[in-house]
Amino acid sequence: MTFAALDAKTYRRRANAWAMYDWANSAFFTTILAAVLPTYYSAVAGSTLASSAIATRNWSLSLSLALFISALISPVLGTLSDIARNKKVLLAFFTGIGVIGTGLMVLIGTGDWVLASVLIVIARFGAAASNVFYDALLPHVAKPEDQDEVSNQGYALGYLGGGLLLAINVVMINVIPDDVFGFPFDFAGIRLSFASVAVWWTVFSIPLLRQVPEPQTANEVGSSNVIAGSFKQLGSTLREIRNYSELFKFLIAFLIYNDGIGTIIGVAAIYGAELGFATTELILALLLVQFVGIPFSLIFGRLPEPKAPLRKHYLAYILFNVVGLLLVAGIGRFTLPMDVTGASPGKYVTQGEYVGEGVYNLSQQETEAENWVVENVDAALLDTETDIPYLSTTLPNSTYSFLYYGQDMVLMYATSPTGGMMEVKVDGKIVKFDDKDGDDKDGDDKDGIDTYSETNRYDVTETIEVESVGTHELTLTLVTDSEESLAIRDVTVLPAKRTSNLGYILGLIGAVQVGALLFTVLGGAHLVSGLAETLTTKRSILLSLFVYSIIAIWGYFVDSSLDFWLLAWMVGIVQGGSQALSRSLYAALSPASKSGEFFGFFSTMSKFSSITGPLIFAAVISIFGNSRPAVLSLIALFIVGGVLLAQVDVQAGKRHADEDNSSTPA
Repeated sequence: MTFAALDAKTYRRRANAWAMYDWANSAFFTTILAAVLPTYYSAVAGSTLASSAIATRNWSLSLSLALFISALISPVLGTLSDIARNKKVLLAFFTGIGVIGTGLMVLIGTGDWVLASVLIVIARFGAAASNVFYDALLPHVAKPEDQDEVSNQGYALGYLGGGLLLAINVVMINVIPDDVFGFPFDFAGIRLSFASVAVWWTVFSIPLLRQVPEPQTANEVGSSNVIAGSFKQLGSTLREIRNYSELFKFLIAFLIYNDGIGTIIGVAAIYGAELGFATTELILALLLVQFVGIPFSLIFGRLPEPKAPLRKHYLAYILFNVVGLLLVAGIGRFTLPMDVTGASPGKYVTQGEYVGEGVYNLSQQETEAENWVVENVDAALLDTETDIPYLSTTLPNSTYSFLYYGQDMVLMYATSPTGGMMEVKVDGKIVKFDDKDGDDKDGDDKDGIDTYSETNRYDVTETIEVESVGTHELTLTLVTDSEESLAIRDVTVLPAKRTSNLGYILGLIGAVQVGALLFTVLGGAHLVSGLAETLTTKRSILLSLFVYSIIAIWGYFVDSSLDFWLLAWMVGIVQGGSQALSRSLYAALSPASKSGEFFGFFSTMSKFSSITGPLIFAAVISIFGNSRPAVLSLIALFIVGGVLLAQVDVQAGKRHADEDNSSTPA
């Protein structure tokens, strides 16, 4: 591939237009996949399923199906684009599929879990397939010596674009009323945020489609034989791939270490929730990773460039950040107060007849309340292993009392066609609940929980927040007529709340950045200049894997908001750079004439990483019954992947790719 005929302005315009596609489609990965749709699927679309666990299972299966389909078809799509010379056409086609699937999510309402599952499969497949052709265009828009920089520019724009729209969506969700446009529209803010992703994705895909020309290819096949030719070429590639030994070794290494990277991205929010961090804090931390990834993606792109003027300064800044964040976490754990760091205050313990932290089946608690009976719920609907009893009543004004020591709790109950209104009191004071369905015309809150639904659903939960820690009495009363009923299963006395000072924590992170700048300017860059001179694309990836190994070890010990935010910053340092440099290294090892075909394999490896990584994580949890060892186990993926990557002879791989490129028309 030659760029000699291009003037500098045209060359830069094409590279920028290519990178803008990352800005366009990253909105889907942040708002749809990571932040908003998963919880909406469980709480709204899946609200008519038998339990929230079934909703979570269906969501996971939907994602796995989309990834599995795209993993199988990616090599064929890549080969097809090379043979038919239509990378841009196919990119536009699959982008259209993703945009349509995303836009139609505005139709997802209460109970529409089947529609939601179908649309996420369509949209996720469209996003994955379009990325095959997007990645395959990289060798055609950037010179070999610029591919690291352009690839990292794409990731940086992706972080910025995805983060900006997610921030806008958070405002939309909290501000847009459910009677928007003058007619009832449940969950309007959330559903319109889905539509905004489709619009964003469409509009910012236009620069690539207009500015980047369709590249030439070494393959010429009649249009009627394109599909047959793609399968024939794919078979040829499978037989021939052993001739690209360095590329093949890199693919194996990438598969292994990307397992770890993908798993960290996928389980970070769930792991944080398990440790007791608030949802708002998790979303803010996700935004932090997005925006931290912008400058650090660009910085990592400069590390392998011998002529980069600030190369040693960038390395010094990165290394000081890694060491500084670890020191602040270690010192803060032993010196800062608990209400600043957000460390766990410990468990609530039983005091007399007031039970402490834990899960309590109400039918098994001693009580003098009358008119309540134990009802055995159908095990097939409730639990495949145990038939857990519910406490139920059909008599008005039946009251149940529960004594506990702690603060907040979660009430688990069942809804049904005969469900009634349940009054909830704590220490004799009526608890008000959000008017989620909008049918309370007199105010925003309700004086109870409506357990009516068109279908039976078990394991429904409601969180009851209490102002202070202490001994409390929870009372539950059926306040409607005798034709209605209540069915109560559990009360969970929640762990003690973490309280932290986010301003103080962000101030500490800022202090690390100031220290990193001072270190870099006042001699640190000189100290690492020798190491900086040795950095190549491969060694820069190895540096990121070393940092990821630290992240895996640190993740095992995380126990405070301070730890979580510092760790999020460290993830932001390497997340974009590691993936962007992997993409550009793969491009350098691939012949440009077969970029679609080869990036189809690259995409396949990425998708299978997205499937197998979480499976490994889940297996370790099953063995140890805890997520901490699962996080620690990821270090094995980074070490093994790093060792294999170190064996790749990049120069030999590039020479092989150049030999193929030399016979390809410009």
